[in-house]
Amino acid sequence: MAGSTILIIALSLFGLAVSFFYMKKVTAIPLDLGLNKEESDRLKSIHGAIAEGAMAFLKQEYKVLVWFMLAFAVVIGLLTDNHETASANEGWFTAIAFVFGAAISILSGYIGMKVATAGNARTTVSARNGLADAFAVALNSGAVMGFALVSLATLGMVLIYLFMKNVLPADVPNNVLMEVIAGFGLGGSTIALFARVGGGIFTKAADVGADLVGKVEKGIPEDDPRNPAVIADNVGDNVGDVAGMGADLFGSCAESTCAALVISAIAFAADINAMLYPIMITAVGIVISLVTKIVTHMLVTVDDEQKVGKALKMLLGISTGLMVVVMYFVTKMMIPDTFEINGIAYTDMGVYYCFLAGLLAGLAVGFLTEYYTSTEYSPVREIAKACETGAATNIIFGLALGYKSTVLPYIAIAIAIFTSWQLAGMYGIAIASIGMLGTLVIALMIDAYGPVADNAGGIAEMAGLDKEVRRRTDILDAAGNTTAAIGKGFAIGAAILTSLALFSAFITHSQNLMRALPEYADDYDLVSSITLLDPVVYTALFMGAVLPFLFSAMTMKSVGSAAFDMIEEVRRQFRTIPGLMEGTGRPDYATCVAISTQAALREMIAPGILIIGSPLLAGYLFGVQAVAGILAGSLVTGGVLAIASSNSGGAWDNAKKYIEKGNHGGKGSDCHKAAVVGDTVGDPLKDTSGPSLNILIKLSAILSLVFAPFFVNLGGILL
Repeated sequence: MAGSTILIIALSLFGLAVSFFYMKKVTAIPLDLGLNKEESDRLKSIHGAIAEGAMAFLKQEYKVLVWFMLAFAVVIGLLTDNHETASANEGWFTAIAFVFGAAISILSGYIGMKVATAGNARTTVSARNGLADAFAVALNSGAVMGFALVSLATLGMVLIYLFMKNVLPADVPNNVLMEVIAGFGLGGSTIALFARVGGGIFTKAADVGADLVGKVEKGIPEDDPRNPAVIADNVGDNVGDVAGMGADLFGSCAESTCAALVISAIAFAADINAMLYPIMITAVGIVISLVTKIVTHMLVTVDDEQKVGKALKMLLGISTGLMVVVMYFVTKMMIPDTFEINGIAYTDMGVYYCFLAGLLAGLAVGFLTEYYTSTEYSPVREIAKACETGAATNIIFGLALGYKSTVLPYIAIAIAIFTSWQLAGMYGIAIASIGMLGTLVIALMIDAYGPVADNAGGIAEMAGLDKEVRRRTDILDAAGNTTAAIGKGFAIGAAILTSLALFSAFITHSQNLMRALPEYADDYDLVSSITLLDPVVYTALFMGAVLPFLFSAMTMKSVGSAAFDMIEEVRRQFRTIPGLMEGTGRPDYATCVAISTQAALREMIAPGILIIGSPLLAGYLFGVQAVAGILAGSLVTGGVLAIASSNSGGAWDNAKKYIEKGNHGGKGSDCHKAAVVGDTVGDPLKDTSGPSLNILIKLSAILSLVFAPFFVNLGGILL
């Protein structure tokens, strides 16, 4: 076993041990810390309802996914055999990798959900002792998610590599081996599809129902226990923003690494250390993230409002700086001084600069997202002021902000793409995509921190704890809103680069398959045949360009349909339950949770069929060139639409919170009511359709990579 393999396994196990340590640290805090019996009973009841609802949704979702996984694995086994090798049917091995990747993704989501639901109430009770204690619990809860997910991803990839290396016949070349392992990325991405879409529909159906009836119609505060949808809303924060985001970024990590492995197997066929360099980048990030967390804790004591955001941003800054330094030495150690891909020479320093380009582009996209969605800067304050003239101007300003906010992030990503392509070709783009995910543990940590802090505030409100507890959790939540926006921007940027890396791997894989066919010459160049002058490519490009809009429309309509049922149920309860508005009656929380669960499971099917079916149908009917056009079209428009949707929604949300702090009339004013309407419109954009577009552009690309043998062998039947 190569030294790099042993080191990756050791770092992965270390990361899991760190995750377990932080989980024990969180769960060791008693739920009744500092509470009297009445407060303790209320808090435990609310905490139990949220945890039960979240785990019930996961259980129902995973029941559906298990059957889908098994059925789709059979399809993979039957259709993805690589004709380059006659000694084995690689399709069935790819199916094994697919199931393994899906299982790891499910396990990651389960761990994240479990610790988030354990950490929210413990953050609430810790807030009685001060801001620093509450911040530590929320961040430690996020750390469990970050370390566990990334460690499982790296461990899973190296284990599936070792397994396939030992069970596949000896004559199977490394490039085919890595193409088989791409099934692992497909498994993770497929689970992310349903976790992101289903979770997004769940949370926004509850959120819209709770806001429109509770806040707008009844005039009661957010998270008021009289509102029947508040438990479902809090459950949804965990379902969408913890399990959904975790599955999304697990997929990005696995997919970008698989793309790099496919290309590196060609460049470094005889050098196992260089071949596994893409996995090592993520593994090194595990240790860097722990050092970052310890250093940040030593440098910043979170004892006032300003230091919360400072500590979270410091985590990103320190981890990025450490990765810049450490990866220089790792790259020099693992990558040869010079190497060739398709006859073109590249250098180890070129690879390092590709990593650097992705890492810095990710940081730029994250902070640009903060600029457009934070109350500290003028864009959100302009939206808040627009609320003074009503909901219409609020929505107009918000849409304009979203469109405008796409320009600079796309320029940053474009610079990273151009630089990486010049320095190391297709391999450079794959490394840049992994570089953007170099601080993935930290990104997940601060992203999962957000819903934990948000839930903590809701629990404090529903449990009737003193106002100081809610004030402290609101401080944590406000910082979490900003970091959540950064996380969404980071995830979208990573999805764009990951998709491009997978596109490169798909072209490389397809070209190798076509060169092995007798009707193509050994020097056949697939890239030159993918031209806008080809009517098939041009038509497919147009079809790919509209897919994100159709997908976004489907997910938004799903939220609307589910929210309609939720609104009717909440209105019914206020109308029929005696004393509910007065606080003497008890709402039926369980029915609202059930409505969101059923809607999410029902509504996630159609978008899933669209994403999975489109490239398969295009490839079968029109061949590889049509698939390339579909991927390029959906990548370019999908990224723009995702950024615009996410930033518009985030800006509307924070404009409402800015007004609630006393600006422009404060809570209850006409300005505030206009802001609530904008926030309600933006919710499905920022938490459902926007983030779900990440999955569309990534899943289409990894699916095409895995099914390349099908397209080459059996595709193009109409041409």
